[in-house]
Amino acid sequence: MSHPQTLFPQTSFHAPSLLQTRRATVSSRTAGAQLRKLRETGRYRAFSLEPQPAYADRGRWPCPPAVYWDSDVAKWLEGACYLLADAYDAELDAAVRDIAAMIRGAQQADGYINTWFTIAEPERRWSNIRDQHELYNAGHLIEAALAHSNYYKNNLLIEPIEKYVKYISTVIGPGPDQKHAYPGHPEIELALLRLYTATGNKEAYGLAQYFIEERGNQKGQDGQPYYDWEREQRGDSPWKHPDSYQMHDSHWYNQAHAPILEQKSIEGHAVRAMYLLTGVADLLCLDKLGVKSFDRRDEYHKALTRLWNNMVDKKMYLTGGIGSMWQWEGFGIDYFLPQGSDEGGCYNETCASIGVIMLAERLLHLELNSKYADVMELCLYNAVMTGLSLQGTEFTYVNQLASSDADRNRREDWFDTSCCPPNVMRLFGSLGGYLWDYGGEGKDAYVNVHLYTTAKVTFRVDDGQIVLEQKSNWPWKGNVMFLLQAPTSASVTLRLRIPSWARGRFTLTPSCKAAELEKGYLVLPPDFTAENRAFSIQIGGFQPRFLSPHPYTNQQTLTLARGPLVYCVEDVDNDWEQDHFRNVGIEADAEVEESDEVVHQIGERYVALRAACWIRQLPEGRPESSAAAEPGAQPGSSQQQLPDAAQEEGEGEGVERRRGVLTFVPYYLRANRGGEGHMRVGLLRR
Repeated sequence: MSHPQTLFPQTSFHAPSLLQTRRATVSSRTAGAQLRKLRETGRYRAFSLEPQPAYADRGRWPCPPAVYWDSDVAKWLEGACYLLADAYDAELDAAVRDIAAMIRGAQQADGYINTWFTIAEPERRWSNIRDQHELYNAGHLIEAALAHSNYYKNNLLIEPIEKYVKYISTVIGPGPDQKHAYPGHPEIELALLRLYTATGNKEAYGLAQYFIEERGNQKGQDGQPYYDWEREQRGDSPWKHPDSYQMHDSHWYNQAHAPILEQKSIEGHAVRAMYLLTGVADLLCLDKLGVKSFDRRDEYHKALTRLWNNMVDKKMYLTGGIGSMWQWEGFGIDYFLPQGSDEGGCYNETCASIGVIMLAERLLHLELNSKYADVMELCLYNAVMTGLSLQGTEFTYVNQLASSDADRNRREDWFDTSCCPPNVMRLFGSLGGYLWDYGGEGKDAYVNVHLYTTAKVTFRVDDGQIVLEQKSNWPWKGNVMFLLQAPTSASVTLRLRIPSWARGRFTLTPSCKAAELEKGYLVLPPDFTAENRAFSIQIGGFQPRFLSPHPYTNQQTLTLARGPLVYCVEDVDNDWEQDHFRNVGIEADAEVEESDEVVHQIGERYVALRAACWIRQLPEGRPESSAAAEPGAQPGSSQQQLPDAAQEEGEGEGVERRRGVLTFVPYYLRANRGGEGHMRVGLLRR
């Protein structure tokens, strides 16, 4: 079975494109910058088992930052291996070899690998699986080992990892003397299934299946939910709980409030939810492809579809971001999607949208439906790409849609919890594997094209080598040219995604009467591809358009978009703004102009948009929240004597407007070009 992390070397980004530029930046600058941070913070030497100053910091209960250092290092190693496969770098190679040797040396005699619990709390192994990330760290070590093995063609890390998996399977499982546990932070599920796919390790598959099916069992250990049982074993008060748990038994934070099959809506910590469901989808993919049977595939597929639909329809931002609640870095109630922290939330962690991309890619193997690829593209170009600076050395953890004085539009070079920077690195390192899926046997071959750019994929079927090349100026223009090379005996079917935002507008040249649109993919049959090795498709939807959130959000706002890109406004382009665009609005029928621009520091081109706007001016000397003559006299404002137009807008008496012009830039460009940190995606609608 294919995974993007395995197949990406078969795709080359062989000519200029926005994605090639980002990958080149990650390779030339991001990997090295993160390596320096690993060294500066002590993470790099963690697996040497030398005590680090950070281990003395126990101030953040129940999970000090150093508890998940293993995962930070593992993700960096994984990403470095992907980048090395594309372009050799002696510094990265030396660091990977050094870290791999330390990981081997850190393994205990029984197979255990975890730096925190080996150095800082050896007596507390497996005592708090809910909070302390042992299984999460193990999952990322598994993925790092797979990447290492694929690049170096050896088992230097696979060998200790399989020993670790064997050990875990003795500690956790359904037996009477085992812990009936499942990860507090899912991730190991998808990693174990990737390990099974690569090696056939049956213990890995068994553990993954157990974690998925046991999660949410309300009578799992001695008649209790496992997390309650282990809390009692620790002697913790039932009223003692982490800040992210709104109540002591808020197991929805970990998606453990009910078995997965019974969960009606997507809940809890957003990254955990995405990693969990990606593991579920992978389990089902193994069954569908005949690799390993799973007799509950239909039930779990129904649950996956239900949770995906709830997320996208009711809990996803227009940028593809997820997680409206800062308190638990996750999902709120349906349609609660504030743009910024001063409106009550908007977290949108970079890792969460990377998780959406991972889940969407797996779901495409279960059902080739363009809705999954549409969301994958939305996240990639907006919620994820904004997480990396143009220079490749600064990052965002939180991706709000509106800034405020408390949370300005800015970036950092590292974080205490630094899951996001190496996650971006490993995604862009393996990005070629997300563009398409492909395969075949005998003389039959297929390629399903999910994402457009300039790239080339090369693979083999029984009848010989297949090469499909696409060339475009995506995401700026919709014309994509294809060139297919295949043996004359090969029968090649191509499926091209037609994005939903194109609204069915596309032109295939030359035309194909036999082509059919199936669930958002234009199917080009073998007769067409045999006669037309070179062809093109022009996809519509590259004119500026307005988006608005669902009416039930009660947000009367408009957002500009063009193609797959969502736009925002920043004060660096609109230097008159001093209040985070809170009082700025646009009209749905406003004329929008385009202009080609360049980020002069690095020469990167983009399309800017300009439109007329109006600026709300509240009367001087009156409180923001009221037009009352005296502060504290009444809430709201009078509507009774206002003209009809003002009443419709609900602005209250005494409110004035002036006209202006706004410049919009792609959301991914934010916080790159200076300014005072004022930014907004959705503007007041008139």
